[in-house]
Amino acid sequence: MSAMLDLAAIDARDASDPLRPFRQRFMLPEGTIYLDGNSLGAASPSVLAELEHAAKVEWADDLIRSWNTAGWFDLPVVLGDRIGRLVGAAAGQVVVADTTSINVYKALHAALSLRPDRKVIVAESSSFPTDLYMAEGVVSTMPGASLRLEEAGGPALEELIDQSVAVVLVNHVNYKTGKLRDMAAVTRRAHEAGALVVWDLCHTAGAMPIALDSAQADFAVGCTYKYLNGGPGAPAFIYVAQRHLGKATQPLSGWWAHARPFAMEPGFAPDAGIRRFQCGTQCILSMRALKGALDIWEDVDLEAVRKKSVELTELFIQLVEEKCAGLGLTLESPRDSDCRGSQVAFRHANAFEVMQALIDRKVIGDFRAPSTLRFGFTPLYIGYRDVWDAASVLADVLRTEVWKDPRYAVRTAVT
Repeated sequence: MSAMLDLAAIDARDASDPLRPFRQRFMLPEGTIYLDGNSLGAASPSVLAELEHAAKVEWADDLIRSWNTAGWFDLPVVLGDRIGRLVGAAAGQVVVADTTSINVYKALHAALSLRPDRKVIVAESSSFPTDLYMAEGVVSTMPGASLRLEEAGGPALEELIDQSVAVVLVNHVNYKTGKLRDMAAVTRRAHEAGALVVWDLCHTAGAMPIALDSAQADFAVGCTYKYLNGGPGAPAFIYVAQRHLGKATQPLSGWWAHARPFAMEPGFAPDAGIRRFQCGTQCILSMRALKGALDIWEDVDLEAVRKKSVELTELFIQLVEEKCAGLGLTLESPRDSDCRGSQVAFRHANAFEVMQALIDRKVIGDFRAPSTLRFGFTPLYIGYRDVWDAASVLADVLRTEVWKDPRYAVRTAVT
């Protein structure tokens, strides 16, 4: 098949793509191929409009009255229910609050409180580092608690779960490789051993259908600035299964978690529902931005998102392996799409420099130490031709060795 015919077929896929109209709802610089939505999603006019209204009208004009008149106080649970619909959770089980790191701490502590006779946390050594940092923090505050890790080459995660385990902390999709875990199977194995599970959804919320309730998940956390496009520093969310609400306690007993926060009572009395998993005053401007981002999702079919995600990632792997053969790349992501999220990772000995050269040519992915080139595929605004062009630019960067320019070796604070 000729390159022209290949391109014609790819352009035809773009033309028939049912998600193609959503691209117009995002603000992407002309000529840029943005393959980093798994790190920070793109801006949208609806987000900026919400921010402007919240700042210029609700804050500037209505001042403190907006806590009531604009519904600021209830935003965490209102937005939580909207996210719940995207992650397969019935109303009243998700609240938008704080950061993913803080919510991991809350969830682990809550799970341990529900299993007081057990002291072991099981997690992946390959987990996103903040999850492990927070797990270490929880262990340091609880006498007798310990952290048991799934190590490369060692027993599988499921084999580490025994009668001593209180909670399993699992990334639904690995942040570096894109490996996708079977939520129902892992949860079932944990429950067979009497353990609970905390799922990290940072790399799946907004990228595929999730079924927390039907999988019998116990807790879940996630961020909203990746595939949900809530903006830099957008608030995170936490899910607590209805069966645990009322019994699970979290250690950060701030006033927004109180049953009657404005009663100003001297003792802490937790809210009976999901609000108990808040902490202090929430970031309203960021939440209003998130509202604008979630408005887009009202019209989105997540099954179509996942179907296109699989097609985009499969196409990218195929094109890169064809165009970049012999140029030092090794696929790091699972080849089986059933085991892969919405990203593709390749290893290269000079991955940092290669990525900087790509970014300089307006193909934006990111680098993860020590040697990973990471590319995220956001089906709402990435097309099939974008994939072709990105693979072509990558091949050119590697073939010409332009990445050897010393300026591409200069490290910045954020990679």
